[in-house]
Amino acid sequence: MAKARIADEEGRAAVEAWRAQQNTAHGGVGEASVDRATLALAVRWTLQLLAERAPGGTVEVRVPPFGAVQVIEGPRHTRGTPPNVIETDAHTWLALATGAEPWAAARDTGRVHASGQRADLGTLLPVVRPR
Repeated sequence: MAKARIADEEGRAAVEAWRAQQNTAHGGVGEASVDRATLALAVRWTLQLLAERAPGGTVEVRVPPFGAVQVIEGPRHTRGTPPNVIETDAHTWLALATGAEPWAAARDTGRVHASGQRADLGTLLPVVRPR
């Protein structure tokens, strides 16, 4: 059974709530004190936007424990660990998805783990910008 699409208004509200709680006193994206349900909704909505922007099954983007999507056209993966995997935590993902942190910086500092020759989202991010 397919998951229901998250409405843009609902997803944007969750992202804005997360963004409002950011601690940027140290010049970077901190861990927001937003509630877990709002954090999960923001992550799932931004993953949904990424999947809509770059449909496919070549790269799996994982943001445990909240969600994962397969994106980017090419060979579809169906069993075991995919050859192209990107994994990060929820706060780093939301920073990337909103443009608060550049892809290269997150990857270079180890906040994003990317394996496989096609595991690069640099040209697809951010997926949402402030109003």
